[in-house]
Order: sequence, then structure tokens, then C-alpha cells
Amino acid sequence: MLRWLLSVLLLGTLSATQAWTKDLSALHVEVVPTGGVRATATILFPVEPAFIQRLLTDYRHWPELFEVRMRVAELREQDGKAFTDLRIDHSLLPGERRLLCESRTLAGGGLLTELRGGDFKQYRRLWTLTPAEHGRQTKAEFELLVEIDTIVPDWMVAIAMRQELEAHFRIVREKALAAAISGK
Repeated sequence: MLRWLLSVLLLGTLSATQAWTKDLSALHVEVVPTGGVRATATILFPVEPAFIQRLLTDYRHWPELFEVRMRVAELREQDGKAFTDLRIDHSLLPGERRLLCESRTLAGGGLLTELRGGDFKQYRRLWTLTPAEHGRQTKAEFELLVEIDTIVPDWMVAIAMRQELEAHFRIVREKALAAAISGK
């Protein structure tokens, strides 16, 4: 069973990587020796930073940016911060996982999301957005540190995370392009 799961994850990762390599210049996923998984990426999106920023701060629609099944159970915005209660149903993990987090936009462009509770030991996601190509494109620096309160080993989480992040970046790109074309 474990070999089958591993081969499915690796095959999916290879096909997603081949289609995405032109805009995703660097994605690095590693197991952290003290616990958890860290991912970093540099992505070039073919739209202005405002379109990416709008997608990242549309908290109610976050689940649409991922292939993993999730829902927003609660959303509260106050004092420039968003507090979200996400419920994540992942095939690697039994049942639904709860992720309580706080997000705030960054002055220069981007978003910082940090753990406030739930079924995670660590969660910190940072998007830094800068204009590229005379403001017509966006260079995004992405950092994510995740440690789930589970018996699933971190190396398995790392394999799944790589595939899921590639899909996430592709979806963000597609939605941003659609928004740019429609002018919204």
C-alpha cells in the first residue's frame, strides 16, 4: 500500500513539474530536522502584483486555490487582519484537520499567514510580491513551514506537499490570468 501511494505521488509530481517549469523557477521542499516540512519557491506570474494580491487576500475563496478539499468554517476580518478557521480533508490524513490562522498583508506586497490553533504544530506561510517586467508581471517569493499533528511521517508530507504546491501555483496563475483578461 505504501509503495503504491508513493509511486502515485511521485508520478503526479513528475507530470505536474513538466508542465509548470517555465514559470516556477525554483521549488524546494525539505523535511526540517526539528520537525515539519519547509517549502520555498520563486514563481513568475504573468500578471501585475495587484491581481495576485487580490487572489491571496480573498479569504472566503481560498479553497478554490487548492486541489486539496477544504472549506472555510469561519472568517473574521478586523484591524487589517483576517482570522480563518479552515477545515482540510486530505487523503493522507484521517478525518478533517482544523487550521486556525491569522493573515495580514505586507506593506510592500504580499501576505503573511501564521498558526493560531487547530491540528497543526507549526504553520507559517509567507508570500512576498514584487513587480517584474516593468510592472506587467509578478515575481513571488514563497515560504511555507508546516508541521501537522499526525503520525504520518514528515517525508510523506513533503512528497505530497511538493505536488500540492505545484498545483496551487498553477491554479493561482490560471485564476490571475483569467482576472487580468476580464479586467477584474
